[in-house]
Amino acid sequence: MALLGVKVIELAGLAPAPFCGMILADFGATVIRVDRTKVFSTLDTQARGKRSVALNLKMPEGVALLRRLCVQSDVVLEPYRKGVMEKLGLGPRELLSENPRLIYARLTGYGQSGCYASAAGHDINYLAMSGLLSQLGRSGEKPYAPLNLLADFAGGGLTCALGIVLALLERTKSGKGQIIDASM
Repeated sequence: MALLGVKVIELAGLAPAPFCGMILADFGATVIRVDRTKVFSTLDTQARGKRSVALNLKMPEGVALLRRLCVQSDVVLEPYRKGVMEKLGLGPRELLSENPRLIYARLTGYGQSGCYASAAGHDINYLAMSGLLSQLGRSGEKPYAPLNLLADFAGGGLTCALGIVLALLERTKSGKGQIIDASM
């Protein structure tokens, strides 16, 4: 397994981040998903090969434990909007200062800068804004929405996984971690 020995902390999120974590786990990484403590149980189809822990990040003890997990890991996979991790004191600047080899992967709708960085979005929004949605379907008819396969999974989760693997490869040469900013 190509990623055997790589430890990933995946912060719970919607489709793209769990998909990215599942890909990494499928190639041998140890993936620990950090869930919220007050979540209704659901069938998680993207939990394959992962372990999980529930932490209350509104409590200092939960934040401290997450910090320890992150600085002892190779990769942090973070699916939140701009500024959420910084408010917890767990942004890339803080974690990379404690673990300079860390790969800090941010997977968001619109990235960390620009007028949409703080906006919520969904697969259909990303497809429409990119112009791709208009290309789906029959000529002269309304476009078909392709579930969330294109933006969330292909443009988000898969692209982020590739960025993480490339950052891990580069780290073998430089010894340094980096920030991945994957947006859909």
